[in-house]
Amino acid sequence: MIRIENITPRKNVVKYQTQPQPEVIVETPVITEKIISDPIYTTGNETLLIVKNVDNSEVTLNSIVNYKITVKSLTSVLIKTDVGLIDNEWDELLLEKGSCVQFQFVQGNWYILSSDGIKLT
Repeated sequence: MIRIENITPRKNVVKYQTQPQPEVIVETPVITEKIISDPIYTTGNETLLIVKNVDNSEVTLNSIVNYKITVKSLTSVLIKTDVGLIDNEWDELLLEKGSCVQFQFVQGNWYILSSDGIKLT
């Protein structure tokens, strides 16, 4: 560090001080899994939902709490939305036993991002 001595203060000079930049915190997504056997269920904050041990289930995708979820169906599952459509076309989607679909909520609709297709037993 250099030390400068014998400097007289200058008039009409504005001294600016920069604020230290806040530390940027990157949040890693929290993966939460939930296994249900409910005939009627509305999604919460889980990112993976496995439906099993029930003859039929109706799952409503909740866009207020969650915007991205993967549903693994080990039974017949009817997927509905709280608002909007699925892929701008469907009010509901029937998942057969063994299927797995990833949904994401974007600008008022749920979209299928990934699917392994419908598997027939």
